[in-house]
Amino acid sequence: MADRSPQRPGFSHRVATPDDAAEISALMNAAIGELQKGFLSPEQIAVSRSIMGLDRTLIADGTYFLIHDCGTDRLAASGGWSRRATLYGGDHTSAQRNDALLRPGTDAARIRAMYTHPGFTRRGLGRMVLSLCEGAARAEGFTRLEMGATLAGVPLYEACGYRLIEHTIGASAAGVEVPVLRMGKTLA
Repeated sequence: MADRSPQRPGFSHRVATPDDAAEISALMNAAIGELQKGFLSPEQIAVSRSIMGLDRTLIADGTYFLIHDCGTDRLAASGGWSRRATLYGGDHTSAQRNDALLRPGTDAARIRAMYTHPGFTRRGLGRMVLSLCEGAARAEGFTRLEMGATLAGVPLYEACGYRLIEHTIGASAAGVEVPVLRMGKTLA
């Protein structure tokens, strides 16, 4: 049987392990700081760090993917999916966490924590991660997906068939609000 996993020349992918946490956190920090510019104010970027970040549950569940540049072995992108109810947020965002298991065929699985290193944008890596996530969720019987998207991610997600469900506020501090868009897709 042929390998149907998505490929990009020069990049490899694998499932994250607990030993990858520091490298993933560094990628997330770089992406949050750089790729949200033009979409969020500096104040919103600072507040967004209170909701974005590493969620070790995704790693423990074996649902978080890493994309490495084969030439340098640098982490270029990451992202995952979840069979748990939490829509978005990192380890430190206890208010949004809900570890209840979702029901395949009934509930929508979650796309979670999508990040691309600023030095690796526009190379199809976000699409690669989404494809890995969609394939894995489909293999477990899920027919729908939802996510809490940042404004910077919306163009990619729309191009990949995700549609707006609702506008929400992901975080608010000192009068600064950070928008999060709940988006969804039905798997073919």
